[in-house]
Amino acid sequence: MLQVHHVPTTANTPPGCPVIGATPSAAPPPWVSASGSGCPVVGSPSPNGMPSSSNSPQPGQSKPLSTWRQASSIPAGGEAPLPEHQPAHGVRSGVWTYPSEQMFYNAMRRKGWTPSEEDMTAVVAIHNAVNERAWREVRAWEAAAGCPAPTLLRFRGRPADVSPKARLLNALGYRLPFDRHDWVVERGGGREVRYVIDFYNGAPSPDMPTAMHLDVRPALDSPLALWERLRMQAGWVASGRWQRE
Repeated sequence: MLQVHHVPTTANTPPGCPVIGATPSAAPPPWVSASGSGCPVVGSPSPNGMPSSSNSPQPGQSKPLSTWRQASSIPAGGEAPLPEHQPAHGVRSGVWTYPSEQMFYNAMRRKGWTPSEEDMTAVVAIHNAVNERAWREVRAWEAAAGCPAPTLLRFRGRPADVSPKARLLNALGYRLPFDRHDWVVERGGGREVRYVIDFYNGAPSPDMPTAMHLDVRPALDSPLALWERLRMQAGWVASGRWQRE
């Protein structure tokens, strides 16, 4: 059974938006495929899968883009310095900060896309909404495990690595996800828990031309993670939510 969570996007979503898993009109440079990177929503030269810290306009850019960066609701945990794309510059407190429109545009250009400056507001809004929804699902898992205040230590885009669950579902007739994230969360007492997030394209509708589904769950790195997944899955099926999602 595929337990997914619907993330609607707006009617202003640009056609072929790479955040939704579309294929670029031109093949990206060879180094993109070799690095396993994809759309900047899930993969980039940064180890944490976010666009690098460059906030400067690109040559030939037709209009200025916003350099403002929205703070997420996702707490940054741990003691190691934050990566370079985060504005705190090594301070492990507060929350993770999302990339600006300019940073996204730069990352897309670097990956061989030909983004439109007009689309960046929608692209960044989708990216941020998807990550916020993913974090809400992580928090639900952690609350069920007795941890009311988890923090996100690090994350990585793995678009080329299909998870075992996604392969199984594909064999049963589901499409493969267009992307994958691995998030490492700090649970109470300093314990690290890895989460796998698979991103699926949702079926369009007249009032919502673009949508995504997220499948968020703890990685099967321990017997406890297996038990947590079985317990949550049983509760989800018993609730009848699978009939509505």
